[in-house]
Amino acid sequence: GAAVGFKDIKTGDTLCDEKHPIVLEAMNFPEPVIGLAVEPKTQADSDKMGMALAKLAEEDPTFRVHTDQETGQTVISGMGELHLEIIVDRLKREFKVECNQGAPQVAYKETIIGTASHREVYKKQSGGRGKFADINIEIGPNDDVEKPGLVFVNNIKGGNIPREFIPAIEKGFKEAMNNGVLAGYPVDSLKVELNDGSFHAVDSDALSFELCAKMAYREAMPKCRPTILEPIMKLEVVTPSENMGDVIGDLNKRRGLIEGTGERNNATVINAKVPLSEMFGYVTDLRTITSGRATSTMEFSNYAQAPNNVQEAVIAKVKGKANA
Repeated sequence: GAAVGFKDIKTGDTLCDEKHPIVLEAMNFPEPVIGLAVEPKTQADSDKMGMALAKLAEEDPTFRVHTDQETGQTVISGMGELHLEIIVDRLKREFKVECNQGAPQVAYKETIIGTASHREVYKKQSGGRGKFADINIEIGPNDDVEKPGLVFVNNIKGGNIPREFIPAIEKGFKEAMNNGVLAGYPVDSLKVELNDGSFHAVDSDALSFELCAKMAYREAMPKCRPTILEPIMKLEVVTPSENMGDVIGDLNKRRGLIEGTGERNNATVINAKVPLSEMFGYVTDLRTITSGRATSTMEFSNYAQAPNNVQEAVIAKVKGKANA
């Protein structure tokens, strides 16, 4: 069936008879793995671009738009290079918005593989009422794959920290996770145990404990062996058999892991997992290697720890931008 003219329907909504309401199970959409900075070419384009991007994001749950707080740039994020190319093309064709675009950026993440105990005391006195908070915490990896994010465990006994300040401590850690200590990429999962602490009857408040938690995060995370995670893509290449060796050799250069090969309609199918950072411009290179006879499809697979040389390059790049 087909219907036109709906105004308030978005991707993922269920259409049904009002007298017999049903709700279908929601779809899980993966997080974007690649970002691209875009800017309007003229002031007229600037006025139209915001509305156009909002419309595109509304109809495509795998497409995100945000403003980088440090640079002020508008960053669009999606599931791959081709996805973002189509978005930019739609901006021009459907919405008549001309824009400049920067180089694609991989959406790295950070995590920790060690644990550390830390005590943080936040004390500020500037005439009149001051600020005071004292927490003793243990930070470590969150091993529950089913529940990423912050796992916060409150072990306070006997009212060493009043109950009303505990949510502020959790909030402080949750907000701090938006910026990792290595290169500023978000920390996907973390476990924090609050074991002890103290407060001041006059100077302590929720904000003091929230700031104390953020300071504890910055101090303790470097002791927990932080590491950078990179997105790994699942790749399928269908190529003529005579080009199979060249295609596999090229994937090995891109740090690809060949998972298997097979036959389909007199062609060879290669399945591999390859880091996204190595896949920019791959379609063009594949066309060159096989004289245009091979095709490929790529989708997000998982995040994995990046090799040391890649981590060092990513950190150096971020620090270079910060110093520029």
